[in-house]
Amino acid sequence: MTKITRVDIQMADLTPKTKRQDAIQSFVSQETPIVTVYDSDGASGTGYSYTIGTGGPSIIALLEHTLAPKLIGQNPDQIEHIWKELLFSTHATATGAVTSLALAACDTALWDLRCRKQNLPLWQAAGGAQNRIPVYSTEGGWLHLETQALVDDALKTREQGFKGSKIKIGRPLASEDAARLHAVRDAVGAEYQIFTDANQSFTLSEAVRRARILEEYDAGWMEEPLPADDITAHAVLAARTSVPIAVGESLYSLSQFKDYLQLNAASVIQADVARVGGITPWLKTAHLAEAYNVMICPHFLMELHLPLVCAVPNAKWLEYIPQLDDITTAAVSIKDGFAAPDDSPGLGIRWDTAAIAAKSLVSLTVTG
Repeated sequence: MTKITRVDIQMADLTPKTKRQDAIQSFVSQETPIVTVYDSDGASGTGYSYTIGTGGPSIIALLEHTLAPKLIGQNPDQIEHIWKELLFSTHATATGAVTSLALAACDTALWDLRCRKQNLPLWQAAGGAQNRIPVYSTEGGWLHLETQALVDDALKTREQGFKGSKIKIGRPLASEDAARLHAVRDAVGAEYQIFTDANQSFTLSEAVRRARILEEYDAGWMEEPLPADDITAHAVLAARTSVPIAVGESLYSLSQFKDYLQLNAASVIQADVARVGGITPWLKTAHLAEAYNVMICPHFLMELHLPLVCAVPNAKWLEYIPQLDDITTAAVSIKDGFAAPDDSPGLGIRWDTAAIAAKSLVSLTVTG
C-alpha cells in the first residue's frame, strides 16, 4: 500500500498589488501556507491556503504539530478518510477559521497528488461540468476609491472583455453608496453586471434600507450584508428584497451552508475552498447548493477556484483577484471575459519553487 512519507511546510508572504480596503478591514498581506506531501511511490502534491495578514503562524503551528504528523503513514488515496480524521484530531478548535485553513492546505495537496498520479486535471477529476467560466473583477471596486476611479476601472475591465465588476458598499451615508453605483451603472450600461459587497457591515434595518438602492441599479447580488452568524436576519432580508443575497466566505462547514439554504437565507453561495477546509468539503457544498437550485460563486482564491467552478454545473462566476502571480510561472488564462482551467495534471497551478523559497517566512519538514 502506498503511504505518505514526508510533508513539507512553507509560508510565503505575498504583498497585494493594489490597496484592498472594505467596510471593516484592510488586506495587509497574504500569508500563504503551502503544504507538499510525498508518497512512497515518489510522487508529490502541493496545496495551499491563505490569510489576509493575521493568523499565519497559528496555521503553521497546527500543521507542524498536529496535522502533518497525522498524515505520515496514511494512504493518500483515502482522501475522505484523512479529511475526517484530521478534522476530529482538531475537534477542540473546530469549526473555525484557523483549523479550516490548515485543513485546506493538506486536503488540496492530497487532491493535487491524486490528480497527478491519475494524469488528470482537477477540473475533470472533480466532475468536468464545464470548460470555461465568466469572470468578474473585484480589484478596482474597493471602498476607499473615489467614484471616478470606480468608473474608470469598470470601463477598463469591460473593454478587456470581463462580464462584470464588484463594488464595495458600506460608506457612512447610503447616499454615498448610491452615488457611486449610479456613476458606474451610467458608465457601463445595463448589460454589464454590477455586484456589491458590504463585508458584514450592516444591521438588518440598514441592510433593508440599502437593498432598495441596489434594486434601483440592478445589482447582481448583495454580498455579506450582515454578520455571517446571524442566519435569521439574512432570511428576513432575503424575503424583503429582490436583490440576491450572497454569503459564504465567512462560513466554515457544510452544515452552516445547509442552515442558510434550508431557511432560504441566501440565493448565492460563495464557499471559499480554504475557509471551508479544502476541496473535499467544497465539492459537497457545491452539490448541496445544486440540490437547492442555488448557484455557487466562490470567494477569492481565483487560481484554485477556477478548476473547481468548472468541475460543477451550478457555478456561474469566477472572482478575479490575482493572488499567486509572484510564486507561479503562468497566470490564469482569460479570453473574451471567460477563464479556462489548465489541462495539466493536478490543481492546474504552475508553482515557481525558487520564488516560493525566496518569499517563505517558514520552511520545515515533517517525516516519520
